[in-house]
Amino acid sequence: MRTENEEIRDHLKYLSLLARDYPSQAAAASEIISTQALLKLPKGTEHFMSDLHGENEAFVHILNSASGVIREKVDIVLGDSVPEQTRAELATLIYYPNEKLPQLKAGCADEEALDHWYTETLLQLIDICRLVSSKHTRQHVRSCLPSSCGYILDELLHAHFEDHDKDLYYGQIVGSIIENGRADRFIVRLCELIKRLAVDKLHIVGDLFDRGPRPDIILDRLMRHHHVDIQWGNHDVVWMGAAAGSPLCIMTVLKTTLAYNNLDTLEGGYGISLRQLERFAQHTYADSDVSRWLPHADPRTAAGDLTAAARMHKAVTVMMLKLEAQVIARNPDFDLQGRDFLNHIDFDAGTVDYFGTTYPLLDCDFPTVDPAHPTVLTADEGKVIAGLVRSFAESERLQRHVQFLYAHGAFYKMCNGNLLYHGAVPMTENGAFAAITFEGVARSGKALFDYCDRRARQGYSAPAGSPARLAGQDFLWYLWCGAKSPLFGRSAMTTFERLYIADPAAQVEIKDPYYRHIADPRTAEHILREFGLSGEGSHIVNGHVPVRAIEGESPIKGGGRLIIIDGGFCRAYHQRTGIAGYTLVYNSRGLILRTHQPFENTDKAIHEDEDITSKSEYIYTAPQRILVRDTDEGGRKQALIRDLTALVEAYQTGVIPQGVAQEL
Repeated sequence: MRTENEEIRDHLKYLSLLARDYPSQAAAASEIISTQALLKLPKGTEHFMSDLHGENEAFVHILNSASGVIREKVDIVLGDSVPEQTRAELATLIYYPNEKLPQLKAGCADEEALDHWYTETLLQLIDICRLVSSKHTRQHVRSCLPSSCGYILDELLHAHFEDHDKDLYYGQIVGSIIENGRADRFIVRLCELIKRLAVDKLHIVGDLFDRGPRPDIILDRLMRHHHVDIQWGNHDVVWMGAAAGSPLCIMTVLKTTLAYNNLDTLEGGYGISLRQLERFAQHTYADSDVSRWLPHADPRTAAGDLTAAARMHKAVTVMMLKLEAQVIARNPDFDLQGRDFLNHIDFDAGTVDYFGTTYPLLDCDFPTVDPAHPTVLTADEGKVIAGLVRSFAESERLQRHVQFLYAHGAFYKMCNGNLLYHGAVPMTENGAFAAITFEGVARSGKALFDYCDRRARQGYSAPAGSPARLAGQDFLWYLWCGAKSPLFGRSAMTTFERLYIADPAAQVEIKDPYYRHIADPRTAEHILREFGLSGEGSHIVNGHVPVRAIEGESPIKGGGRLIIIDGGFCRAYHQRTGIAGYTLVYNSRGLILRTHQPFENTDKAIHEDEDITSKSEYIYTAPQRILVRDTDEGGRKQALIRDLTALVEAYQTGVIPQGVAQEL
């Protein structure tokens, strides 16, 4: 039990530390005044996206447009008095300033027309920027300004054009920008500033990788974003495991990449050579029928030699099956016994014992498998895997991206009353949280999520070659496809079944009871309480399972308390869902669901001002405008005010002298 004197001493120690930043009563009081005022500003806008799956062009467009927020601001500022085409051009300019600017300049007939366009565009952008900056303090806006032209932009943004005494002053600034050949630079900077101020926080609710062309480009953009957090999806953790050096995660990643013939991600994006694998596959499966292994056709991904890709696909799959069996054997608490399929194949008969049912195999060609020891890698397979492990480890760009995922990502996040996670909270048939046992301890709900987060980090951060790192890497693979993995949420990943068994009954992936129970408002409330959240304004934002809008399915579950925002961002799901994804916007008025139609391509967006067609729906309207004081940041600011008030009292009583560095 701590004594009162100990608590007072610790409190004084903290106040002494605080005094270093606020060395006088005046400094502390000034901060209290400015912070109290800040609390009365409207909360900033949050932007939620999920299940990006490498769709870099659609992602960049939705990011640039802030899911329609930017176009709304353009329409508010310019109004109906400005033609629709002009507003569309200005919106595109904000989205893609470097690409759109030359096109718009080329439309000016002469120098005079260009100067007029420059003047008009600069003034319009200043007005839009002033609108999006209205939720922010002048200090914050200044901090976002580029150093090269920050002073001038600050003057223009806070200009009062109705003050006619300064007409000549402001007119001279704009005129000088144009005369000195700086208009292009200022236009680009204003466009970037508008996008920066329009959205305070970006939340990515999992699955950046796989299927689409370039997840690496998405990660590059996220790393440049001013405030982003990521809730890992199962497609993310398997890449994290691959970067950590897990042979099984590497084979899993390669299988998906080869299945979609998306080699550009590996070779072009991450500099990972597949040459050794290609030579091995060409030699080993030269005479094999690889028709079942041909990749999905996507004209956007590198075509190449589909037969070569199919051979590699088959080679990787067999190595993956061997490694899966090894991981299952050394992790009995994964409870995946029976999914070590190579141990259940009768190679002479060409059949597999599938949980008590015997099925003929669709492909009986296993040139690298020893029936007596089916899960043992051949020497050549071992060399291929070792080379790939080195390549993944030595890919500087991949390692930067994965380090970013660990630094800015987590298993879940609570932010401003909302709970964000990718997959599911495992449940029993009766709707209780399912208790999952790992390392001899049963965990459920939030405790299970916290445990999974820790084990996922262990796989990358534990010392190289240590048992803890190996165990963590195995767990990253489990999170990818384990029956009770919160990131997966299905009974099985039926990769083997779809490739080797004809019976559709064996290919069924049964969803966790969670997906049935979330229709009930009580389930959503139960989950929110489990994570310490409550109140009408609290919601669950969920990804992972595409919503089949084409069949009438709604993304809004649990009486409006849970929103699934995976609506098929990935092009491969468009036919299944009927749309091209959902996003959420959470502003000071409430939660807005955006339903998007497919995005054609960036070139069309730039040259034809083609925006994504979207539908908006308020799914929660706040009873009164949400202010900074009502947010998590507001709570921290109010705690700071209390501490600063105590510091002022300490100055006033002389307990802490003003202007003197305190010895601790």
